[in-house]
Amino acid sequence: MSDNDDPRAVVLRLWRELGRRDWDAVAALLSADCIYLDMPTGPTLAAKGPVDTVKRLRIGLAGLAEYANHDGLLIADGPDVVYEHSETWVWPTGERAELPFVTVHRVERGRISLWKDYWNLDTLTAAAPPNWMSDFAAADMSWIYDASAELGIRSVR
Repeated sequence: MSDNDDPRAVVLRLWRELGRRDWDAVAALLSADCIYLDMPTGPTLAAKGPVDTVKRLRIGLAGLAEYANHDGLLIADGPDVVYEHSETWVWPTGERAELPFVTVHRVERGRISLWKDYWNLDTLTAAAPPNWMSDFAAADMSWIYDASAELGIRSVR
């Protein structure tokens, strides 16, 4: 297996490119049918495919004054990679959030085909500027994909 296909290397490359907010490089590492979801919001607010996943990521990250990913534990079992890491978000108005994450990826043929982020929404909303949630809600939501059936996850709403 080449480094280009090694699941651990693919995941680390994805996070390096996301840290740079190189949206084209992030999209290039996602499979055509990649599913991305933030587990705190559930499978009904997933994104599918590189274009919509990048749209979703940009809503949270593009407007930040600073964004950094901090490496942590990386465990791989075949195509499945679990990555414990943290992110620092800094808004232009000075608010700052330190977010611990556990991310589960599946890597197939050198591309991410599944990306699930586990984190605490309250940690983010407590640190974010007061208008952050309303700005998020007013953003382009054309990326929304209901992955419930595809992932076998029941929505709890």
